[in-house]
Amino acid sequence: MAESNAIPQWFSGSEHTHRVAAAVAQYGPIARTTLAQMLGLSQGALSRITSDLIYAGVIEELPSAAGVTGKLPERFTPKENSDRRGRPQTSLVLCSNARTFVGVKVHGTSIVSAAVNAHGEVVSNRHEAPIGEDQSPEYVTGAIARLTAACTDDVVSAGLPSPTAVGVAVGGHVVNDSVVTFAPFLHWDGETDFGAMVGKATGLPCGVFNDIDSLLVDASWFGPGVGLDMFAVVTIGIGVGYSLAVHGEPVSYPDKSYGLVGHVLVDPEGPRCTSGHIGCSQCLTDDSIAEQYSAIVGRPVTFEDFARDARAHVPQASQLVHRTCFRLGALVSMVANIAMPGHVMIAGESAFLAKLGTDSLRDGIRHYRHSQAAPVKFTIVNHDWQLWAKAAASRVIVKHIG
Repeated sequence: MAESNAIPQWFSGSEHTHRVAAAVAQYGPIARTTLAQMLGLSQGALSRITSDLIYAGVIEELPSAAGVTGKLPERFTPKENSDRRGRPQTSLVLCSNARTFVGVKVHGTSIVSAAVNAHGEVVSNRHEAPIGEDQSPEYVTGAIARLTAACTDDVVSAGLPSPTAVGVAVGGHVVNDSVVTFAPFLHWDGETDFGAMVGKATGLPCGVFNDIDSLLVDASWFGPGVGLDMFAVVTIGIGVGYSLAVHGEPVSYPDKSYGLVGHVLVDPEGPRCTSGHIGCSQCLTDDSIAEQYSAIVGRPVTFEDFARDARAHVPQASQLVHRTCFRLGALVSMVANIAMPGHVMIAGESAFLAKLGTDSLRDGIRHYRHSQAAPVKFTIVNHDWQLWAKAAASRVIVKHIG
């Protein structure tokens, strides 16, 4: 990414200063003593750093009487502080409304945006622009500029500061948080320096990120993945996606955004995909499910037809829901067995199926997991493109804190 388009850091300081701010953002509210133990810093060093961060308006103190504490890292147990003399204990949190950021999710049919504060909380209305026949980078850039302006109006009207930066999430492969090299749902050819285009159109620094990685980071900093050594996201919908975080950071692998999990075997007796694979995870996609349901009911139907029947508990649809969830369980179990995350988040446009067939999902996980292994913990997320937009903003927050 060009230097002029880089996400600016909130404050200047040493590596330790940025580590402290990041830990407060991820684990706050957190006591100073706990923070010092977690980061291996002396109380004196931590006190100097936190004083500087408070003076800079990055973090603030909360009275211990507030009674709210953040989630701490796995396998970390703070030592009891034997010295209870002196002033009452306080907890540290990031200054939530000191900064705002715009997050944007671009998918095949529309663009969704929302502004968030430094805690990753949505502080604006939801704004959306359709994508019709014109899916060009130029059209999408112009729409993002208009959506960003609408979000800016919202936060300024609420008395919050204007956005510091824009984060954009796309389905595909992104290099240097700016250049899109593969965007199958937008049908872009070649390399597109989308970050530079959006930055110029909005007048704000812009980061462009893979959408599933963005969900992963958002959950690792502000959701069910906080504090977990290993955390994974599996998505189902138009496609099948997967990403893994280690200590809150996505595993870096140059080919990870090419849908590599999309053709792993989940059912040796499943349908054949367009690439000729029998029973691969493409059977979890909306198009495949529509084809399978069409065969069951004996007439061509859409995925929307199936979804309506599934929610109405039509027997044929319920049968396919449970078969699909068992296959999804096989995929989740494979992720848990190989990558060994402590928790898997299931998301995507069709994640509602996992809620309709949760027992079958668990059956699929157990079928492919050793009986003495710990049960796989999972969270099913209600689909909303605004969550994906918020996740793009969370990527920017993490970079802004540095």
